[in-house]
Amino acid sequence: MTNPTTNLQSRFFQELKSIIPPYSSLVDEIAELLQVSMDSAYRRIRGEKLLDFEELNIICQRFNISVDRFFSASSNAILFHGTLNNYDENAFGRWMEDVLAQLNLVNSFSNKHVYFLVKDMPPFHHYYHPLLAGFKFFFWKKSILYYESLKNEKFSASKNYFAPYQDLTQKILRVYNKVPTSEIWNEEGLNTTLRQIEVYHEMGLIDQAETTLQLYQCVLEVIDHLEKMAETGRKSMLGHAPTEDSAEYRLYLNEIVLGDNTFMAEIGDNKITYLNHSVLYFVGSTDQRFNEGMFKNLENLMKKSTLISGTGEKERKQFFNKLRKKVQAKAALVQSEV
Repeated sequence: MTNPTTNLQSRFFQELKSIIPPYSSLVDEIAELLQVSMDSAYRRIRGEKLLDFEELNIICQRFNISVDRFFSASSNAILFHGTLNNYDENAFGRWMEDVLAQLNLVNSFSNKHVYFLVKDMPPFHHYYHPLLAGFKFFFWKKSILYYESLKNEKFSASKNYFAPYQDLTQKILRVYNKVPTSEIWNEEGLNTTLRQIEVYHEMGLIDQAETTLQLYQCVLEVIDHLEKMAETGRKSMLGHAPTEDSAEYRLYLNEIVLGDNTFMAEIGDNKITYLNHSVLYFVGSTDQRFNEGMFKNLENLMKKSTLISGTGEKERKQFFNKLRKKVQAKAALVQSEV
């Protein structure tokens, strides 16, 4: 008679195998992690030797997975994992490193694709321009992560807030540009960033009007770059043409649904959904039933959207011209003050 616990353990390892990078060997990972022989690791993977609670805890901690899903298959529970702001001066650096780690995980699979339901322009696009990236970093650290060191500070173009994270942002962009991506946009996609610049200007948290105008100019340059990527249907760095490693870039225009920054990644035969919370942070789920439902929703949205990358030249030009007019209108108000 088949032991239900053995079946459960075998299923646990099958699930684990599906989420580790394809270049990794599950038996090697388990042998090293539990400090057991290869044969002993094989017997655990096959369910011939049951894991004890300590071993199960070690594996779950290492691979950031939960066994709850295996004990509640018939329930409506959906399990997520993620991090929270701990309000110290290294919080933003850790957030950036986590973004890079998640992208590296996605990029490690040969079959991969990322989907982004845009509410605010994806963070990667802010990284194209050092001054705009520096402003976003300053805003996030001051107004979202509540850095005490920035409590009484104004944003200034003369202070390079980008510099401490330059290497990380370049690594993130290089990996991001290798991952095929579909983004679902509408005209509201720039509003959050534009509002952040506008509010900081009105509150006197940007040192001078010329700096505000520079930021709006940066946004215009990013819009130009996004339009070029949409035209070629390939990703690239700001001011550069696509390379051999440049991944596919699909841009959809949906004029009905407002995005919520849902981020989904296809990795191999599996999917991960990341839901936005606390402005910056995401919680992720590998729950198969949940992810299939989310993917079906994204597919429906894309079917009801207009693909404006690589095709749809008229719609593409109209869309990006509308985005430029939004920025130019904001800049004109500031210009009238100078």
